[in-house]
Amino acid sequence: MMHRHVDRYINLHRALGKRFTKHEKSLREFAAFAADRSDLHVTAALILEWAGSAATPNSAKDRYDQARAFAMFLHAEDVQHEVPVAGLFGRSRRRRPAPHILSQDQINGILAEALQVPGLSPISPHTYHTLFGLLASTGLRISEALSLRCDDLTEDGLMIRKGKFGKSRQVPLHSSTRAALERYLERRRIVRDAGHDLFVLGHGHAPTATRAHVVFVRIVRKLGYRSPTGPGPRLHDLRHTFAVRSLETCGNDPKSVLRHMRALSTYLGHVDINNTYWYLEATPVLLQIIATQAEETWIGGAA
Repeated sequence: MMHRHVDRYINLHRALGKRFTKHEKSLREFAAFAADRSDLHVTAALILEWAGSAATPNSAKDRYDQARAFAMFLHAEDVQHEVPVAGLFGRSRRRRPAPHILSQDQINGILAEALQVPGLSPISPHTYHTLFGLLASTGLRISEALSLRCDDLTEDGLMIRKGKFGKSRQVPLHSSTRAALERYLERRRIVRDAGHDLFVLGHGHAPTATRAHVVFVRIVRKLGYRSPTGPGPRLHDLRHTFAVRSLETCGNDPKSVLRHMRALSTYLGHVDINNTYWYLEATPVLLQIIATQAEETWIGGAA
């Protein structure tokens, strides 16, 4: 019985585009654990016993969190399945880094400095300039941008074939972004034996993600946006900035924010819209609107 529940749970997540490989292995072990005890329903005691038998504290926490999420899925259908309290084995020590939202002047400075990046080929500075500009104007992940091929630039926009969890999507482009990409493709012709990658260095292939990160960090440190040793803007913050600035264009209309949030989630390639809602934390303008409206509602109710 428990194995069938696990099959349904895994199939649901895979239908949403998740690989779920690690979770599948863990949950199948949990189902076997429950079957050995002839348990037909998930209980808090069962989850605790299974998590407690892990070899390390981190493994115990992972087991507990995965089994608890599975229990929540089952509890929605049958209340006989118990959902234990959250965080009993501790919460994750890894927190999502706070985003550094860049101003337009800072982005302009980064793009200008990218044109000064030294390289073995004249194409290198233009590659980083256009690559960083594309990330800033579309919010693409660096992995998605570096996976682009020349023929992925279509009349309808960019075809993202290697998004997160293997999902593909079409990304519309502003006319200025398209014009910048077309200028880059013209310059790209100087590279001999260039492959099919859209962004290339002198060897004819795309730079690695690590290399792109290193170049970006060097630029923001040179510009003084990041200290020589401390934290500061990262390459992924171009994506964060795009999301936050786009939300700020909604003004003070909550309905507009909600509509935009849904569209933004699709545009960014988020599997779960909760990942898009996270950007509200980095949008002080919207947070102030939400707080003000909540306060007015509370005061009105109290009156």
